[in-house]
Amino acid sequence: MIPPRFSALLGLTALSLLPSNPLAAAEKPAAKPNIVLCMTDDQGWGDVSYNGLKKIQTPNLDAMAASGLRFDRFYSQHPSCSPTRASVMTGRHPYRMKCDWPGMTLREGEITIAQALKHVGYTTGHFGKWHLAGGKSGGGRVMPNTEQFSPVNVGFDESFSVSNYFEPDWTFGHNGVPEKTTGEGSDVIVDRALKFMASAVDQKKPFLAVIWYGSPHVPLKPAEEDLKAAGGQPFYGEIIGVDRSMGTLRAGLRKLGVADNTLLMFCSDNGAWMDGNPPSDQFGSNGILRGHKGELWEGGIRVPGIIEWPARIKKPFRTDVPAVTSDIYPTVMDIVKLQVPNQVKPLDGISLLPLIDGEMKQRPQPIGFWHHGETGLEDGPVVWSDNQYKLHRRAPDKFELYDLTTDISEKTDLADKHPEIVTRMKTEMQEWLKSVERSRQGLDYPDKKVIKAAKSK
Repeated sequence: MIPPRFSALLGLTALSLLPSNPLAAAEKPAAKPNIVLCMTDDQGWGDVSYNGLKKIQTPNLDAMAASGLRFDRFYSQHPSCSPTRASVMTGRHPYRMKCDWPGMTLREGEITIAQALKHVGYTTGHFGKWHLAGGKSGGGRVMPNTEQFSPVNVGFDESFSVSNYFEPDWTFGHNGVPEKTTGEGSDVIVDRALKFMASAVDQKKPFLAVIWYGSPHVPLKPAEEDLKAAGGQPFYGEIIGVDRSMGTLRAGLRKLGVADNTLLMFCSDNGAWMDGNPPSDQFGSNGILRGHKGELWEGGIRVPGIIEWPARIKKPFRTDVPAVTSDIYPTVMDIVKLQVPNQVKPLDGISLLPLIDGEMKQRPQPIGFWHHGETGLEDGPVVWSDNQYKLHRRAPDKFELYDLTTDISEKTDLADKHPEIVTRMKTEMQEWLKSVERSRQGLDYPDKKVIKAAKSK
């Protein structure tokens, strides 16, 4: 029997679970807010100066954190790229749609945030790294419109995108058509996104702009001036470029006159790659967190997270309420008050609107994380994390327990000290794993089966 407090995770939308404050709702602007979702690639929790970074400064991200909602416990849904991006698009754990590894795709039958928002009049655009179509490693390539899961085929009206990471002077796909660019990649995609936003403003349409950076992912090729400013460290040269472009984006929203009623969100897709191991200067920092990209230790999944929305977040604040990339979809649906037709369930995320409004003091349900093992899902690590405790299945029969409120670095295993907590959380974890397995079989879709993706021509 699934505990009632997890029923939202396993079948109900967050809209019914977490009603927002009626007074706050009454005060919000009548116009639908614009939504801008920014995500970097391999930027660790410690790779912003507001979290202690000393090698460089990130003044624009610091300013954003100081003026909005700063998350101290924001998580990527997976410790690698494509799966986390799938969670942003759908509000669901990527393993539900078998997006298990970098380079894997969405699945037919899933509903994306772009498709959903078109129901309420939004114009939608994607800019930068996609990594949910194409299936090839290496530098980002132009995705033709025949690619089934390219942005233009999953709800985006405008796409200035490539399949994977990109560097300066890259060729992007403008709605599937190759277009050569010059300049630092972060600057290029923000410039194109602002042009898209300006067009939407002229047409008096609310917009969704998804801006996914290729930085600071390897190979590290920052602009020469950024490399110099970073003291010759290319990883941080790329972060300087990201930070500058975020400043350009924030200033651009103000120039367009829409900054006040735009929800601007920033996060990373996973933790830094090689923190704590030489050459760590080249691959970022997860601060005092244990582990790195590709692991379910905090260093692999806890990332920078910020929301700026002046019309709704009038007084800046920090929160230690856990939040995750799967929360983005249900949060946006709650904001626009949209019950998505034929919504695929269950959603793993919850609406963060009550948190934005200062009403959520604790997360109402745990977050489940799952990572592929060496031989398959069965031997892969699993995490079940709530407001205080993190149960970590390190192997099929090995469980460790950490108190994240007192042990952020995960140094002390409390499993033997609190067997009753392990038992409770293990039961909840197992129910969630069964739910994900049902999803993988296609049982969430109307036909109760997986529809095979069409082959790209």
